[in-house]
Amino acid sequence: MDLFSSTFPFNLLPCDGVVIHHGEVLPPQEADRLFAVLTDDVPWQHDEVVLYGRHITTARRMAWYGDEGAAYTYSGITRRPLAWTPDLLALKINVERISGAVFNSCLLNFYADGTQGMGWHSDDERMLGRDPTIASVSLGVARRFCFKHRVTSLKTETLLNHGSLLVMSGSTQHHWLHSLPKAARVTHPRINLTFRLIHGPAK
Repeated sequence: MDLFSSTFPFNLLPCDGVVIHHGEVLPPQEADRLFAVLTDDVPWQHDEVVLYGRHITTARRMAWYGDEGAAYTYSGITRRPLAWTPDLLALKINVERISGAVFNSCLLNFYADGTQGMGWHSDDERMLGRDPTIASVSLGVARRFCFKHRVTSLKTETLLNHGSLLVMSGSTQHHWLHSLPKAARVTHPRINLTFRLIHGPAK
């Protein structure tokens, strides 16, 4: 069964990269079902990062799924993947069909409410390759997603709704930072799934 419907994608970036927002591609009932299943069944754990030599445990929770051997190292911590569930594997296949890319792993983040977010960063780790394609599926409450050019500080943003798909590719990670700003008025949870292709074992 094809879970996705057609939308009119557009590029969010004015230059130096490609970020295609496909809009709400999951039917509402399927998005609701996936959100409930992932909330209850994923073994969520608080993320751990190393920043400026300090070991920090984040408020948001995460999980890492993927093919065997698709370990992922970022912020000084190596994550070993859990085996794909049928739902995640089906979602991966459909995201690959829409994006035209191939993925072997998925990082899931659970944001309990608007007090949890993600600061400015880029996904430029060596194991993602030179010009990685990263496909992001959003479930739950809508949240702002922002981009800032590294040199000019030009900014753009979009709203990631329940069941939407955003695909970053080309030179985006070289030239742009992205963030999920905190939002005090947001009181409901969000799950974000970012599908990635890991090149080789973690170092």
